[in-house]
Amino acid sequence: MLNLYLAQSIPMTFFSTVLPVIMRENHFSLTSIGLIQLVKLPWLLKFLWAPVVDSAQGDINKYKKWIFASELVYALSIFAIAFFDLETDFKRIVILLLIAFTASATQDIATDAFSYLILKKDERSIGGSIQTIGNFLGAVIGSGLLLIIYYYLGWKHLIAALSLFVLFALIPLWIYQPGEINAERKKIKKTSFKDLYYFFTQPYIKYRIGLLFLIYWGIIGILTMIKPWMVDLGYSIKEIGIYSGLIGPAAGVLFALAAGKIIKHKGHKKFLYLLLTSYLLINLYFFLISRSTPSYWEIQAGIIAVWGIYSMTTVFVYSFLMNSIRNGREGTDFTLQIVLAHLGSLIIAVLSGKIAHQWGYTGLFAVGFLISLFLFLLLPYLYKKSLQYEISS
Repeated sequence: MLNLYLAQSIPMTFFSTVLPVIMRENHFSLTSIGLIQLVKLPWLLKFLWAPVVDSAQGDINKYKKWIFASELVYALSIFAIAFFDLETDFKRIVILLLIAFTASATQDIATDAFSYLILKKDERSIGGSIQTIGNFLGAVIGSGLLLIIYYYLGWKHLIAALSLFVLFALIPLWIYQPGEINAERKKIKKTSFKDLYYFFTQPYIKYRIGLLFLIYWGIIGILTMIKPWMVDLGYSIKEIGIYSGLIGPAAGVLFALAAGKIIKHKGHKKFLYLLLTSYLLINLYFFLISRSTPSYWEIQAGIIAVWGIYSMTTVFVYSFLMNSIRNGREGTDFTLQIVLAHLGSLIIAVLSGKIAHQWGYTGLFAVGFLISLFLFLLLPYLYKKSLQYEISS
C-alpha cells in the first residue's frame, strides 16, 4: 500500500508546491501561479465519481484493475508534460495536470477501498499509519528532494523520471494476488449515485460527520499560519523550506508510526483524549512563545510538535472512518468522510488568516486554545454517540 500512496503524493506535492517556485523563478505572474492550484480541484470533487469506482462491488480484483488503469493514465499524463515547455505551453500543461490529478484522485478512491478490504479489523490502525506515512514521506520527497534534483536534471528529465516512478509503484500490486470474492459479497446491491445521499441518511451519522468535520480545528490554524509567522520573524525562504517543508513532515512520519501502534493497543477513545490534550498544549505553547521573539530552538520544537500532532490526527481519521464503511461502498464512504474532514480543515484555515490579521499571531494562538478546549468537551461526546452508528449493507 505504501508504494501506491507514495505514487500519489510525490508528483502531486511537486506540482502543487515546487512547481510554483520554478514558475516564479521563470517570471510567471502571480495570477498564473495561483491558477496552478486549480489542479487540486479533482481531489475535492472525487466523491462525485466514487460510486462509479465502487461498481467493483467490493471485489478486490476489480479495485486492483481500477488502480492499474488510473495509475497508467496518471503516469502517461505526467510523461506527456515533459514534452512541453513551461513558458510557451503553460495552458497545455495545466490541462494535462488536471487529467493527471483526476486519474490520481480516482486511484486514491480505489486504493482506499482496496486497503480497507485487504486489512483485518485489528490491522486498520496500522493501515492508517501507512496512508499517513505515504502522504508525509511524499511531501518530504516531493517538496524537498525533487527541487534539488530539478537543478541537476532539469525540467524534462525530472518529469519523465516522475512518470516512471508512478509506473514502478505498480510492481508490488502486480505481484500481489488477492483471493476470490466470496459468495456473500456477490449479493451486494449494485451501486448508484444515490449512495452519496444514502450515506447521510444512516443512523447516528450526524455525530460521525461532526467529529470528522471538527477534528482538525485544534491544529490547522497553527499549521496554516506558521510559515507566514516565520517570514515576519525574519526567517529566509530557504530556512522555512528546510524547517517546515522537510524536518516537519519527516517528524510526521515518525509520529504516524507511533500513532498506529498506540491506537492498536489503547483504542480510539484514549487516543482521542491524547490528541485533544495535545491540541491544548501546542496552542498554549505557541501562545507563550509568541508573546516575545522566540528562539530558533523554540520555533524548531514547535514545528516538530505541530507536524507530529497533525500526523497523529490524520492516522486517527483514517483508522476511525474505516469503522463506518458499507459493504460494496468502500470507495464512496471512505472518500466522502475524507472530504468532510478536509472541508473542515479548509474552513478553519481560511478563518485563521482573518483572525491573525485582526488580533495578531498571539491572538490566533489564544483563539486556537479556546477552540481546543471546546473540542476537548465536545468531541468525546460525538465519538461516544458515533459508536451507536449502525453500518448499513
